[in-house]
Amino acid sequence: MNPFNKKYFYVITIQYLGYRFHGWQKQPNVKTLHLMVDRTLNFILEGKRFKTLASGRTDAMVSAQEAAIELFVYEPITDFSAFLELFNYNLPQDIRALNIREVDATFNIIQHSKVKEYLYLFAFGGKNHPFCAPIMTTILDALDIELMKKGAKLFEGEHNFKAYCYKPSNEGLYNRDILTCEIIENKLFTANFFPENTYLLRVKGKGFMRNQIRLMMGALIDLGKGKITIDDINSSLTEGAERMDYIAPASGLILNSLEFE
Repeated sequence: MNPFNKKYFYVITIQYLGYRFHGWQKQPNVKTLHLMVDRTLNFILEGKRFKTLASGRTDAMVSAQEAAIELFVYEPITDFSAFLELFNYNLPQDIRALNIREVDATFNIIQHSKVKEYLYLFAFGGKNHPFCAPIMTTILDALDIELMKKGAKLFEGEHNFKAYCYKPSNEGLYNRDILTCEIIENKLFTANFFPENTYLLRVKGKGFMRNQIRLMMGALIDLGKGKITIDDINSSLTEGAERMDYIAPASGLILNSLEFE
């Protein structure tokens, strides 16, 4: 092997507020997270060759407490602390790199088995401070939270989630296993402009389809409003069920953690 073509592989954990971005994936003529990360890397690596891949793509306005990218370079990074300091100094203020570690050539951030935990932060019953908007969805109507808690538990375990997939095809794999699904009081995120009572939908699993969690949250909101019943949610988790049509707003969704197995 030509020593000048040797690759080095690193996993960088990052967090970001997605509110002003058009999602992760690069797209023409819009500002995306991947674009800003690669622009910053191109600057601090002074034009040296590199490539980045993400562990998954988040939609427009979705945030991350903990996401990950794999960085491929042709010169080793010898000082992790100095690299992180320089990276963060040049990243936009709504993106932050948390840590970096070296991996070997067998690691593939896309194909490597991983467990993701998503949170959906929400409140209900009144108009809230505008500062809440980037990370919290506010439902103006009253919601039956206790009924929504019961509904959330129905998603746990292995079910057919085709009704919770955006634009499903006949070839997709829709049997998915949800390890945890619960609605709890929010004690994780606090601010003096938050309403008194806020809540989290907490969902943990190995693989999620496009808009799956937002469709699940949408069904739970409709359940809390009395538009659908517990039986409707049970029925929606069977093969041949009609697709749920309410996609909850993106800005309440947060990728909270990522565990590689």
